[in-house]
Amino acid sequence: MMNKIFIILVIIGLPLSVIGSLLHWSAVIMFAIYCLTIIALAGFIGRATESLAIVMGPRIGGLMNATFGNAVELIISIFSLKAGLIGIVLASLTGSVLGNLLLVAGLSFFVGGLKYKRQSFDVYDARHNSGLLIFAVVVAFVIPEVFSASMNETDTMILSIGISIILILLYIAALVFKLVTHRGVYTNNNEDVEKKQEEEVPEWGKIKSIIVLAASTISVAYVSENLVHTFEVVGDTFGWTELFIGVIIVAIVGNAAEHGSAVIMAYKNKMDVAVEIAVGSTLQVAMFVAPVLVLLSLFFTTSMPLVFTWAELISMVTAVLLMIRISVDGDSNWFEGLVLLAAYVIMGIGFYLL
Repeated sequence: MMNKIFIILVIIGLPLSVIGSLLHWSAVIMFAIYCLTIIALAGFIGRATESLAIVMGPRIGGLMNATFGNAVELIISIFSLKAGLIGIVLASLTGSVLGNLLLVAGLSFFVGGLKYKRQSFDVYDARHNSGLLIFAVVVAFVIPEVFSASMNETDTMILSIGISIILILLYIAALVFKLVTHRGVYTNNNEDVEKKQEEEVPEWGKIKSIIVLAASTISVAYVSENLVHTFEVVGDTFGWTELFIGVIIVAIVGNAAEHGSAVIMAYKNKMDVAVEIAVGSTLQVAMFVAPVLVLLSLFFTTSMPLVFTWAELISMVTAVLLMIRISVDGDSNWFEGLVLLAAYVIMGIGFYLL
């Protein structure tokens, strides 16, 4: 059903995106068209990546998922950097962390918990990811803000570049650890996992997946560039600040398809997959997307230091600690999901009014 909706949205949305931009339709109308089109295209990117992951094996597949998991958001952020919208880029990174840990995980726990009284997932993965979350968000994001208070802009940028390089290197090391040197070590069902991977059948073949992935990525790039130009008018029309647009709107649009997949997996009682989507995507954003954007910003007019506002930092740290506390035992229920959702709504109201 969802796949059919995505197909319809792409068939209608792409032509309207081109026609509307050429005829200079209302920025508010185009904003809605661009968002819906990007969400649908993100769905195709996800399906193509999943098919390639099955065809090319778990190791290469894991690397591809890491690369394309946040491709849409990365593309939107690059065009925002190009337009000098540093505030929106940093806010969208904040929104991704909050959205994945509170909204996605919360909805997954809640929806799955309504069907099953108790759902379990790999406790070893949960503990491993907890340490990475604390490092990536609490250490790597808070440190620049603390030290930048007594630094000039140049030194702050040098610090941000250094931290970004360390984050990327550690993220690569984490992939090697999980997919190569310790693949399957921390699980009680190695044989079952291997058997499931062997029995998986890709939705699309290798050639079709590559074509769909390439076409969808190019289309997202085109639509995203136009979407960025509507932010100012839309913000003035609805009274939205750059912070709110980045934290809520851009983050949800960039990750909507992935969010839906996590909830569906939870409903099917595949909690390992649902949690991996929520937490894994957060780690991608914090340890790969954010530092890559910092390094890419060096090629634009305005460089982007890895310095968030205190409201963003406190929100992200709170989300990380709450998610760790709830998930570290390796099981979930609907009430824990409701707690995460409540935290997301509270923070959303705060960013709207800020």
